[in-house]
Parts: sequence; structure tokens; C-alpha cells
Amino acid sequence: MAEHDDHDHHGHHHGTSAGHTHAPAPKDFGTAFAIGTALNLGFVITEAVYGLLANSMALVADAGHNLGDVLGLVMAWTATVLARRAPSQTYTYGLRRGTILAALANAMLLLVTVGAIAVEGVRRLIEPSDVASVTVMVVAAIGVVINGVTAWLFASGRKGDINVRAAFVHMAYDALVSVGVVAAGGVILLTGWTRLDPLASLVIAGVILAGTWSLLRDSVGMSLDAVPAGINPDEVDAFLKAQPGVAAIHDLHIWPMSTSDTALTCHCLMPGGHPGDEFLVHLAHHLHERFHIGHVTIQVEVDEHIACALEPAHEI
Repeated sequence: MAEHDDHDHHGHHHGTSAGHTHAPAPKDFGTAFAIGTALNLGFVITEAVYGLLANSMALVADAGHNLGDVLGLVMAWTATVLARRAPSQTYTYGLRRGTILAALANAMLLLVTVGAIAVEGVRRLIEPSDVASVTVMVVAAIGVVINGVTAWLFASGRKGDINVRAAFVHMAYDALVSVGVVAAGGVILLTGWTRLDPLASLVIAGVILAGTWSLLRDSVGMSLDAVPAGINPDEVDAFLKAQPGVAAIHDLHIWPMSTSDTALTCHCLMPGGHPGDEFLVHLAHHLHERFHIGHVTIQVEVDEHIACALEPAHEI
């Protein structure tokens, strides 16, 4: 087994035929999580208080949504911190997979929020009440600024980590939703049509549901070890088969170890004999550079007449 570690030292070599390359550590968004959590928690309290004082379901609904986002930020932040802990004898991969569980929990929390907002919005449509539209507009306008700033904090990492992407998407949607609440408050102020407030809350619920769907789909897929988005397993298979000395590939698996780390295992049939550690290190490096797969384990088989129990594609 050959191992290669892309840190400040070269890997060690032992055993038969596996290689792995750790991806560079993702950017630390601890400061962004701290600032975002503090800003949004303060705003949730303000929005809920003034929403109740103004009798605005749209404002209370947005506060509920923002509370979900605060909890989501805390979960994602905690998972990111735990993911940096060293592996142990019990958790041999460390706790990086907790980032996937946090993303899934975040998505489920948002779905619960959508249901609560929708139920109360329908009730307010049936039993409308007066709304302090000026208060609604002022508080929602503050929300536009806070959510916009928080989204900006996570913008640079939204393509590399589903947890960071979740934070960015939620904050960006919150800013847009707050713009909608400001507009609804203005229309109510001009027309006195109070049913627009619960209608706005239902629109907010729809926006949250639409924004949550992709997060839910991706986090469920990751939790079930689906091939990460952006990696085509056929292309990986073709790349491995094209390597010199490789006659066949089987038992190929690609899965997420965390929201930002990907692992691969496979068996390579190489009848010409074991290629040596240098070949395995080179292969791991190219899989990392080309497909962003950071943890690679290759088992080399040299006798084509000995059948591997895992060779059929349906075997795992």
C-alpha cells in the first residue's frame, strides 16, 4: 500500500496497494459563522418582538425562518469545528461526516419552518387583522442589510462546501424575502389590504421550500454515499482504465467523506505485475487534481486468472 499526503511532508509506504491524497483543508469560516450567528440571532429577537407588536404574520414568519437559519448556522459551525478533530481508534475517519448530518438536519429544520408558517398564514387569511405596516417596513429593511452582509461573508466558499453553500443560500434568500416584506408593508400602508400580510407569509414559505429542495436533495444523497455532484463516475472509470499497465477496473466506489472531502476505492487488474508505490502516488495526485478526489485507495491485482469476489458490478 502506498500513501501520499499533501501536507508538509511526504507519505509513507507499506503493505500492498493503496494510495490516498488529502485535499487541502477548506477555508476556515469560523469568523463568518460567529458574526453571522450573532447578527441573525439579534435580528430574530428584534423581528419577533416587533412582529408581535405590529400584529404582522409576515414579520413573525420571517423571524421564524431566520431562527431556523440561526440554528442551521450553529449546527453547520459545530460540525465544521468537529470535522477538524483528529481521527481516533473509534472514529477512524474523524468526525468529518458530521458536516453532512448538519446539512441534512438544516434542511429538515427548514421544512418544519415552512409548515408552521403555512399553517399560521392560512389562519390569518381566514381571520385577517390590522397590521402596523410602517413598523413592518422598517424592521424588514434592517433584515435586508443583516442578511445581505451575512450572505456576503459566505459567498467565497459557496462552491466548495455544501454547509457553506447552505449558509449563503439561506442568507441570500432571507435578504430577498425581507425585500418582499418591505414591499408588502408598503402596499398595506397605501391600500389597507391587510390580507396581503398573510399572503406574503405564504409566499415566504414557498420561497423557503424552493431554496431548501436542492439542499435537502444533496444532503440526503451525501448521507447515502451518493457520488458527489460534479464527479462523473464513467469519466473516472475511463481515466483509471487508461493508465499504463491497467487491464481492467472493478469495485469502483466514490463517495463523500464530508461536505468537502471525497473518497475513492477500486481494484485495478495489472497483469504485468505490481507497478510500485511511485505509480500509486502519481495516480492519487492526478485523481485529486482532475476530479478533486482527496482520499484514494487502490488495490492492485496481478493475476488475471484468479477471480476477485468483488468483480461483478453489483457486488459491494
